[in-house]
Amino acid sequence: MSEVSKKIDHSLMWPGVIVTGIIGLLLSLFPESGRAVVDTLFAILTHNFKWLFLMFGLFCVLFLVWLGLSRWGNIKLGAPDDTPEFSTYTWAAMIFCAGIGIAIVYWAFIEPVYYLNSGMLHVDPDTQKGLIGELAGMYGQFHWGITPWAIYALPTFPIAYAIHVKKIPALRLSAACRGIIGNRADGPLGKLIDIVVIFAMIGGIGTSLGLAVPLGTALISEITGLPPSFSLQIIVLIVWTALFTVTVWAGLKKGIARLADLNTYIAYFLLLYVFIIGPTTFILNNWCNSLGLMFSDFFKLSLWTDPITNGGFPEGWTVFYWAWWVAYAPMVGLFVARISKGRTIRQVVFGELVFGSLGCWIFFAIWGGYAINLQTSGALDVYTILKESGWSNNVTIVAILNAMPGGKYIFIPVFTILCSIFLATTLNSAAYTLSSQVTINLSGDEEPPRWNRTLWGIILGLLALGLLSTGALKAVQLSSIVVALPLIPVLLLMVFSLMKWLKEDYGEILKTNVQALPPEKIKPAV
Repeated sequence: MSEVSKKIDHSLMWPGVIVTGIIGLLLSLFPESGRAVVDTLFAILTHNFKWLFLMFGLFCVLFLVWLGLSRWGNIKLGAPDDTPEFSTYTWAAMIFCAGIGIAIVYWAFIEPVYYLNSGMLHVDPDTQKGLIGELAGMYGQFHWGITPWAIYALPTFPIAYAIHVKKIPALRLSAACRGIIGNRADGPLGKLIDIVVIFAMIGGIGTSLGLAVPLGTALISEITGLPPSFSLQIIVLIVWTALFTVTVWAGLKKGIARLADLNTYIAYFLLLYVFIIGPTTFILNNWCNSLGLMFSDFFKLSLWTDPITNGGFPEGWTVFYWAWWVAYAPMVGLFVARISKGRTIRQVVFGELVFGSLGCWIFFAIWGGYAINLQTSGALDVYTILKESGWSNNVTIVAILNAMPGGKYIFIPVFTILCSIFLATTLNSAAYTLSSQVTINLSGDEEPPRWNRTLWGIILGLLALGLLSTGALKAVQLSSIVVALPLIPVLLLMVFSLMKWLKEDYGEILKTNVQALPPEKIKPAV
């Protein structure tokens, strides 16, 4: 099907954009009351439903490990003779860059500093400094490890099965629910599901831009000596929008895949740089210790709600992160499903869980370990800088980077390039996925129209520009997290749909010893 003949479903494309724009406008006109409403909603959501988010996160881990190890794991996402479209390295790089993006380079340095002064697991940071330091290393591994990637991976399989096995010509969550809701996926119920997903994705992208633009501005200011200003923020945003729009225009293989590969090579250099010039032995010891604490207390960490003292740590960190991952899960699931044709369920399960978790663990082990060592050794009082800067993460991150040898002239310039590419890889994946969502009759191996995916890149940039200029960006970010609550039943519905399809298509065949059969011998019963 030619690009010209691919039609756009405008009933899906514009409601999410319009609703987000209206919210941004209202918040810009009534900023104080708007932020108060959103903050109140978020507080209610995280407090009253923290048990739900925590249990859902643990469910994702347990279900996916079971699915990957079960008799269903050897089923191929595609026809029996389909082969993967991308190399394993490029595939893993695209998954990591789409799922994490600039958030990992933003939080890896600064997040442990907050933990060092938080009441984690009722540990007093003033009297138990040794234990609080160990927990600071551990919580980074937990919050950016297996559970987030399990939440991301959960929608991948129903979507991939729908487009690559069932050959449903729609890269949408409603299509993945068809096993349960049937033809209602084409009606109002399906439209509602997809509109909520698009709204959550746009808001999630707002979160990435909200982190990226101020940090990029601070880095450019440090390099050039230009004072940080709104004008500089606009320039940074325009350059980044142009970068990810060009790559999404180029498509998966020529644009997104190549950018993801380049991104990983730059990340290797910066990680190795800090590992060598930093406290190498401390980083290794701290990482080993952090992994031990995390795995030994994994279930405790996964379900800790702090119900008696209600100190706020689970809501402010774990529940917030789990809600954030849920809000982003449709986008990541749609994108990973599209690029995973020809791989088995087992390969995708452990590819996402292992490659994704390991990548995040390395960032937090090296960069987070470096920040912890600065604080605990007394080399740099990072927490005081954070507090005296008015809790400015960007100012504090720049201070941490300047503390390392060659920080200003080597690390910061390359780090700025990494931030730019990380953001571009996330946003071009989002623009590509949003375009796929609103394209009618799109098969699993087709790309959405070039003009439409380019248009989405421009729309995301303009939306960010408007929200940035009105100061409403943070409130829209939080409102996107609120959408995570209704997404949980949708994601569970997709799981039931997948299992129904698997039993219908492979139930009789898999009564044999499926583990002994190669994927090309396993074919649907229909």
